[in-house]
Amino acid sequence: MQFIGDIYVSDILHRQVLDPAGEEVGRLDDFTVELGELFPRVSGLIVTRDKARYVIPWEKVAIFNKKVVSTSLTVSQVRPAVVGESEMLACKNLLDRQIVDINGAKVVRVNDLKMGEVKGNLCLIAADVGVSGLFRRLGIKKRWDKLARVLGFKQTTTLISWNFLQPLEPKLSKLTLTVTRKNIDDLHPSDIAQILSDVSQKERSALMDTLDVETMAETMHELEPSVQADIIARMDTEHAADILEEMPPDEAADIIGDLSAERAKEILEKMEADEAGDVQELLEHEEDTAGGMMTTEYISFTPEMTVEEALAEYRLAAPDVETVSAYTMYVTDSDERLLGEVHLKDLVLALPKKTLVEIMDKEFKYAAPGEDEREVAEIISKYNLLALPVLSEDDRILGIVTVDDVVDLILPPQSRRRKHRIG
Repeated sequence: MQFIGDIYVSDILHRQVLDPAGEEVGRLDDFTVELGELFPRVSGLIVTRDKARYVIPWEKVAIFNKKVVSTSLTVSQVRPAVVGESEMLACKNLLDRQIVDINGAKVVRVNDLKMGEVKGNLCLIAADVGVSGLFRRLGIKKRWDKLARVLGFKQTTTLISWNFLQPLEPKLSKLTLTVTRKNIDDLHPSDIAQILSDVSQKERSALMDTLDVETMAETMHELEPSVQADIIARMDTEHAADILEEMPPDEAADIIGDLSAERAKEILEKMEADEAGDVQELLEHEEDTAGGMMTTEYISFTPEMTVEEALAEYRLAAPDVETVSAYTMYVTDSDERLLGEVHLKDLVLALPKKTLVEIMDKEFKYAAPGEDEREVAEIISKYNLLALPVLSEDDRILGIVTVDDVVDLILPPQSRRRKHRIG
């Protein structure tokens, strides 16, 4: 059998297939490929004639290239098309399917299939997911190439090699890149979230199995509320609790607030008591208030502590709070009443033996838990604050609203939604 170079399916689909006498056996309609191979081997051609479909085994193909496709069989020798249990129709099952492209951190669509020689066999060697594959398939690639040259567009072919894809399986609905924990951990959480948002629930579950709890917690913030709720609702209760414990309490409260009361109660009961208590407390506040915006994760010190002692404590506490929350520390008494603030710069520059009461800022801005979110945003913006403490009527610190919460208010992120009390 003769085949020359790599061939795109769209370049050869619907061509005449000729018998030894040059008579048309039918029109090329599809290919059968073997399942389970790293590079799926083409096992036969599917041709149509008079609205009927026939199969030509690959060993009966004489010539196969972009100009000529021929078979050693005559018209009377071809048999009705039957796809074996270990085979798949390439065009029908693979074109327009989705691929999770880890390198591009997105879900893409198969526009064309590239075939080439592997160990003497014609195999699928790559999926074309670029615009050139789409134009080739629509039959307008030559016109597009000409227009691109005139306009000075740089054309690229976007291929994903088949050795990066999982082996084909029967009843395949999607193609998925082989994903390892190392691959996925190299992605930014927002990229992981984009992929999780674009795939089916089954694909999503498989992908999440590769993520550790910390990465999954970081990714959850970037997801749409409906996707967050769907993931947590379907997840094993203990696993869901582990993930929510890893998240800032305000974000965990956002998610739990979107669940059914029964499901929320199940998860809260599995969470550590301190984390569950923080979340439950936040759920008591309306979402458009300072209490609804705040997080209960912040760093506080006692007034008699020295700068040297505070820095030692800071090193232990800072990894457990959001980055923006680590720049301002709060000085409180034994009843958690706020006495003053200390900024990281002041702490670093102060003499080691000075006490915090000597260097703290006693003139600070704050908000009440019921204060409107817009007023909170105005205070943070007006005074260029990184964080604003939220105080009770007796001046106890309940939490802080950070500047990124204000950004979220102006450009609402996917994680903001109305919370409700879990009774």
